[in-house]
Amino acid sequence: MSNDVERDILKIYEGSRPKEENLFETSHVNHVAWSLAVILLLTTIWLCIALVNAENQRHAMAKNLCPDQVFKTGFDTKCLVTVRSRDHWWEHVWHAATHVGARPDDVGR
Repeated sequence: MSNDVERDILKIYEGSRPKEENLFETSHVNHVAWSLAVILLLTTIWLCIALVNAENQRHAMAKNLCPDQVFKTGFDTKCLVTVRSRDHWWEHVWHAATHVGARPDDVGR
């Protein structure tokens, strides 16, 4: 009798017992897609940093912030590396994004 009672109780709680084949389940997250997203994000950040540096030097040359002391038409390359032609980095990104056309700044002035 006690075996039948135990068997009935085990049948009742059979569904709550963990299935051993699913205990160590592998992840279904697409690691390739996430890796690609991270690589694209890092590439975008790297390109923005390069854009900021290029726009900073372009703006410094346009405003003649780094003139060469010897050759009056040249630029001091050491100064171009360290010059800050605008206050914030996002100003360079904004200017580069909104002024895509290849035209000089002071046309029509």
